[in-house]
Amino acid sequence: MSEPVPVTLITGFLGSGKTTLLNHLLRQKELARTAVLVNEFGEIGLDHELVQAVEGDTVLLAAGCLCCTVRGDLSRALEELAPRAISGDISRVIIETTGLADPAPIIGTLLGIPDLARHFRLDGVVTMVDAMHGLTQLAEHPEAARQVAIADRLVISKSDLADPSSLFERLHEMNPTARIVLAKSGAVAPEDVLNAGLFGGGGPVTEAADWLGEANFDDDGHVHAKEHHHDHHHHDVNRHDERIRAFSFCFEKKLHWQGFGTWLEMLASTRGDQLLRVKGILDLEGQDRPVVIQGVRQFFHPPALLEAWPEGQKRQSRVVFIVRDLERAALLRGIEAFETAAA
Repeated sequence: MSEPVPVTLITGFLGSGKTTLLNHLLRQKELARTAVLVNEFGEIGLDHELVQAVEGDTVLLAAGCLCCTVRGDLSRALEELAPRAISGDISRVIIETTGLADPAPIIGTLLGIPDLARHFRLDGVVTMVDAMHGLTQLAEHPEAARQVAIADRLVISKSDLADPSSLFERLHEMNPTARIVLAKSGAVAPEDVLNAGLFGGGGPVTEAADWLGEANFDDDGHVHAKEHHHDHHHHDVNRHDERIRAFSFCFEKKLHWQGFGTWLEMLASTRGDQLLRVKGILDLEGQDRPVVIQGVRQFFHPPALLEAWPEGQKRQSRVVFIVRDLERAALLRGIEAFETAAA
């Protein structure tokens, strides 16, 4: 059976430069044989006319928000592409969403439909943020904040028109696991946005530690959780996105999948809307290799094994949560309770 074709999701708020980025990427040899699915909110999908597909197909999904009304169209479009994925006629799929989309249900479509998961895998989520208006958009529009919170890569556009330093700090505060890239005239190197996650499982071991970003893990020999704080001054606006926070946890002792996995499943089913992103590399009882877990809201990729522990990295479980209106102490109490019951 052929390997699943990687799917890259490009999202970002209105006017952030998604189409400019996509046009640049499609001209690069690394994206040969790429199929493109474009969605634009409104009666006429103008982005269909703007996207220049060099090698590959461009499919305009039905008008409406990709995260809700046209999920059926997304599934059908991928089903129609499946034979070409199997034959090797296409090597990658890029989905460009409308600026108003919540990407989580799109990810759920990719992860939650077994027939699609056999032929396609989520390679990563790339979120564009406008240097001129990004701080205000993050403060005023929950959609923009959610798009940032779930990203594997954050691309700052229009940095030639506005100083991106404050935005850079804010993005890192909201999502410490995502690599931040500055686009120049809408251009970035393909390697900066492709292969952005470990959704496929068995990813390069050397990238496993980087995948968790710069989240802080302290070696104190105990279960440890640290909330990320930054003392620098931020743009003076009424930030509704303050409700989004990032917590990192380190577990020196091996975890029991029966305990941790059951707790995570319960958390996703009861608090999924508040669980914006989870990334983790686990050291589990009965398993010599590291286990990757990750999810967006209630949608979780099946746990996947890496080939080995990253060289030079301490063997321990490390998990990052990006949440809305959830407290660190409550998460830790839940983990400890289920771990105690499973021991």
